[in-house]
Amino acid sequence: MKAAVVTFPGSNCDRDLAVAFEAAGFNVARVWHKDSELPIGVDVVGVPGGFSFGDYLRCGAIAAQSPIATAVKAHAAKGGYVIGICNGFQVLTEMGLLPGALMRNAGLKFACKRQALRVATNDSAFTSGYGVGQEIQIPIAHHDGNYTIDAEGLAALKSEDRIAFTYVGNPNGSMADIAGVLSSNRRVLGMMPHPERAADKVHGSTDGQALFASLMGGMALA
Repeated sequence: MKAAVVTFPGSNCDRDLAVAFEAAGFNVARVWHKDSELPIGVDVVGVPGGFSFGDYLRCGAIAAQSPIATAVKAHAAKGGYVIGICNGFQVLTEMGLLPGALMRNAGLKFACKRQALRVATNDSAFTSGYGVGQEIQIPIAHHDGNYTIDAEGLAALKSEDRIAFTYVGNPNGSMADIAGVLSSNRRVLGMMPHPERAADKVHGSTDGQALFASLMGGMALA
């Protein structure tokens, strides 16, 4: 399986994400934001955390207009897998691949700590390696992680079982404690916590490993 990790000016978790993909068995290609096409044969696109374009204008808004964005959206439209983490989640909402928006944390402070999450669904290639209700420890590091969506959109996420993860002890004010959501076809995941920072024993937690491993297994079976 082949993964492509996109790098924007200001990305700072692209290498971490590439290493996590590689550890799960993916062949990883690196993609620059000015590229107009993804490498041939890419199965999953990873949009990493960081501060793309310095978070000017609105987090993820400029990155969503980069040349590579058109290729990422086309990949998703064809049923390809995409994962956006932290700033990557913000980018995916700005691209229109996921509903809702990420607003300033309710406490108006940068949140950086190991965070308890609860797995809300395992009905996706990303989460099939977990049990529903399982509590895991995944780091967070964000200033604009307050997930916001209108009442109709929230009802749809709940009724369609598209909430992937929720916070145990909400650190940012997110509606319904939401930490990650899935697209309607369940092949695009956006999440604020960083599973790539909990994918090796030296990280102090390996709870993120199952996400990358189950993605590899889920795509192989798709």
